[in-house]
Amino acid sequence: MKLTSEQIVQNWERLLNVIETEFTGERKDKLLSMYKDLEERMCMAPASSFSHYHNCMPGGYVDHVLRVIECAQEVYELWTRMGADMSGYTKQELIFVALNHDIGKMGFPGEGNEIYQPNDSEWHRKNLGKEYKINPNNPFTLVNDLSIWLLQHYGIEITWNEMLGIKLTDGLYDESNKPYYISRSADAKLKTNLGYVMHQADSMAARIEYERWNNNKPITTTVKRKTKTITNSQTKVNATKLFDDLFGDNK
Repeated sequence: MKLTSEQIVQNWERLLNVIETEFTGERKDKLLSMYKDLEERMCMAPASSFSHYHNCMPGGYVDHVLRVIECAQEVYELWTRMGADMSGYTKQELIFVALNHDIGKMGFPGEGNEIYQPNDSEWHRKNLGKEYKINPNNPFTLVNDLSIWLLQHYGIEITWNEMLGIKLTDGLYDESNKPYYISRSADAKLKTNLGYVMHQADSMAARIEYERWNNNKPITTTVKRKTKTITNSQTKVNATKLFDDLFGDNK
């Protein structure tokens, strides 16, 4: 199972469209600058390293992020219909967290500093399904921590809700999140449900992607919310050029 080159290009255009339609002003400009800087790496990055995890394939990262954005909005609407208090954060904060929750998987800025590298061990690929290895040249870090650092590195200010939303997206899979989710007093409970919504959205997206791999189903990605034609020269994607840059003569 893999994405076609056309799907990879289309997903990248959809991702830029999310930034264009959901953000404004300096924040939008800085997000676009960061994403354009990471474009080549991000377009081809997987979402995970093992084939039986989620979206372990070229282009899998962007496909996963788009699905998390969609799932986050659906989960938000479900919580709203069920009577949850959604007043503690904005829809823009929700989209921001969904968009950037895993950006730490891009690694550190600079050539050769990506997190995931194609595995050169045939034994690991064949026997363990480990298609990618973790770059040994990078310092150890948790993905969510690196996500927050990257946003700071590119000069993108984040709110407390956004920082905590990114941190808590992995739920109790990350032991450091335990004090936030398991509290012994009312005062220690989370002030908003953003972390819960994001963890459910990320889990839903990852499970769908696993099932799609397990059942060998065709890949589809939709973000059915606001759309905007991208005309800004900074964000306009020349699909043919990107296709040629990524795949050369393999059309």
